[in-house]
Amino acid sequence: MDLILLFFSEFWAGFSGIFKALANPSAWLDWSDSTAKMRFIYYGGSTEFFFAVFSVLTIITLVGVYFRGFLWKMVVGVEFMQNALGRFFAWAGLLMVLQQVMIVFLQRVFRVSEISVGPFGSVFTRDLSWYAEELKLYNAMIVALCCAYTFVQGGHVRVDLFYAGMRHRAKKMVDMLGSALLLMPTMTLVWFFGWFFMWRHLVTPKINTTDSLESLERKARLLKWNVETIGFSPNGFDAYFLFKMLIVAFAGLMFIQAWCFFWRSLLEFIEGPESAGKHLDLDELEDEIAAKVADIH
Repeated sequence: MDLILLFFSEFWAGFSGIFKALANPSAWLDWSDSTAKMRFIYYGGSTEFFFAVFSVLTIITLVGVYFRGFLWKMVVGVEFMQNALGRFFAWAGLLMVLQQVMIVFLQRVFRVSEISVGPFGSVFTRDLSWYAEELKLYNAMIVALCCAYTFVQGGHVRVDLFYAGMRHRAKKMVDMLGSALLLMPTMTLVWFFGWFFMWRHLVTPKINTTDSLESLERKARLLKWNVETIGFSPNGFDAYFLFKMLIVAFAGLMFIQAWCFFWRSLLEFIEGPESAGKHLDLDELEDEIAAKVADIH
């Protein structure tokens, strides 16, 4: 009983906290004030922020049960965003291949040791090893920013023992439970730990997950930017803070996709088998064999 009361009190506090934040944006968006910046860092990985987001999405779900057209628009909108991001950042794979080919030719054939790029007058010069290590960033972009897109497309490999033989509504029930009990909690944990992990490599003094708001506000007078620019080799890639940002982006996109998948499963559960795949924007594969493989997965 106490847990239920605590949950609803946090739910209400999160919902009311949205209006407090909107009513006083300078308290957390005025980054010229180090205390406001610390509040932003704290609340970005706080239970208050979680319940604020959770309350909004729960209200959308409850409204959508009665106004299914509204919820379908939410599903289409989220899937459109995920598809657009995924299709755009998937081109990083081509860029990665082209850059690798360029590195091999410059290093092995022309014996070049560094590359200078200056299309807008400001020359950017780095050792060839820097560009070689940068390839990991392109790979991380594909993994982090295309994961939700792949989820929409049904491209993730699954181990299916019972699901395929289930009836339509049983499948949708499994999908909803999987989203609510597995994907949402996992992405929440990744976000919380990834958020503070990211800020630990952007500012000093170091931020800890266990720091209270009062503790961070006391540290605010010492707060300054300290972006990590340490590479694994003397002339290697030195922007590893971007990987930390990608972890947070991955968790955020997948958390949103978990809710979207829950909404789609709920709507397809209510409307029956004829609604399966409704408004789903799938890629068209011109390769017949690739299309069959995609259908199997």
